[in-house]
Amino acid sequence: MKKYIIKRVIISFFILIFVAFVIYVLMRCLPTSYLEEVARAKSMQPGSKSFEEWMEQLKATYGMDKGIIPGFIAWCGRAIRGDFGDSWKWTVPVTQKFHDAVWISFTMGLISFVLELLIAIPLGVIAATKQYSKTDYAVTIIALAGISLPTFFFASLLKLVFCVKLGWFDLGGLIGRNYQSLSAVGQLLDKAHHLVLPIVTLTVISVGSLMRYTRTNMLEVLNADYIRTARAKGLSENKVIYKHAFRNTLIPIVTIVGGSLPGLFSGALITETLYSIPGIGFVSYQSMTSGDIPFSMFYMVFLAILTLTGNLISDILYAVVDPRVRIA
Repeated sequence: MKKYIIKRVIISFFILIFVAFVIYVLMRCLPTSYLEEVARAKSMQPGSKSFEEWMEQLKATYGMDKGIIPGFIAWCGRAIRGDFGDSWKWTVPVTQKFHDAVWISFTMGLISFVLELLIAIPLGVIAATKQYSKTDYAVTIIALAGISLPTFFFASLLKLVFCVKLGWFDLGGLIGRNYQSLSAVGQLLDKAHHLVLPIVTLTVISVGSLMRYTRTNMLEVLNADYIRTARAKGLSENKVIYKHAFRNTLIPIVTIVGGSLPGLFSGALITETLYSIPGIGFVSYQSMTSGDIPFSMFYMVFLAILTLTGNLISDILYAVVDPRVRIA
C-alpha cells in the first residue's frame, strides 16, 4: 500500500503540472482581460498615452510580456514559494481573497453533503428492500423531483415562500441589518440563519441522484447469489441487509464520496448568486469573466489538486470498505 501511494503521488504530480500548464495557456488566451479594461480606461483620460502604450506598460508590470513557456515557468517558481501574486480584480493577494471566500462555500457544502448522506443512503436502502411498494414509489418520486428541479427555480420558490410570504428569512446576503450591534454568538447565529435556505437548496437538488444510485446498487447486491445463500442459512433479514448487502453497496458509494471533495471547495455559483452569498463560486466566476489570471490560475489548480487527492482517497478506501480489495 505504501509503495502504491508513493507511486500515485508521483504520477499525480506530473498530471498536476500538465493540467496547470493547460490552464495557464487557456488563461493567457482569454478574449478579454483586466489589463485591457485598465488600459482602455487610462487611454481615454485627457493627455494620456495610447491604448497600445498602456498595454505594453501594464503587461511588463504584471509579467505578461513574456512568452507562454517562460511565463508558466516563472509562475511555477513563485507558486512553489507560496506566492501566487495579487488579484487583478480584487487588488489583494490571491490567497487572502481565496481565504475570505472559500470557508463560506465550504461550510455550506460540508453541511449539505452530510445531510445528503444522512438522507439519501438510508432512503435508498429502504427503497431497495421494499421494491415496488408504496415506500419505494414515494422515494423514487422524491429522488426524481430532486434531480429534475432546476437550482434557480427551486431557490426562487423557497425565497417566494419563506422570504416574501412568511418573512422568516431575508431575501439575500450573509448578514442582517443589525449584524454589527450583535454579540459574537449573535453574529454567528445571524450568519447561520442566512445560510439555511442556501443549504436546503444544495441538499435537495443533490440528494436525488445519490438516493437513486444507492437504490440501484442495493438492488443489484440483494439479487446476488451469496445473499440468497445467506437467507437460505436462516440469517435474519436485518443481518442480511445491513451486514452483508450494505457493506458491498458502500464500494461504489465510496467513489462518490471521494470525488465529492472538490465540490466542498468549488462553491455553488447559481445558489450563491441567487442568495447573494459571497462564496468562492461567485468570486471565482467574477474573476474569470474579468480576466483575473492570478486568481483564476490559483483557483483552478487548487481544484485540480483536490480532484487528484479525492481519487487517491477513493482508491485507498476501497481496501477499507471491502477486505477482498487488495493492492498488489
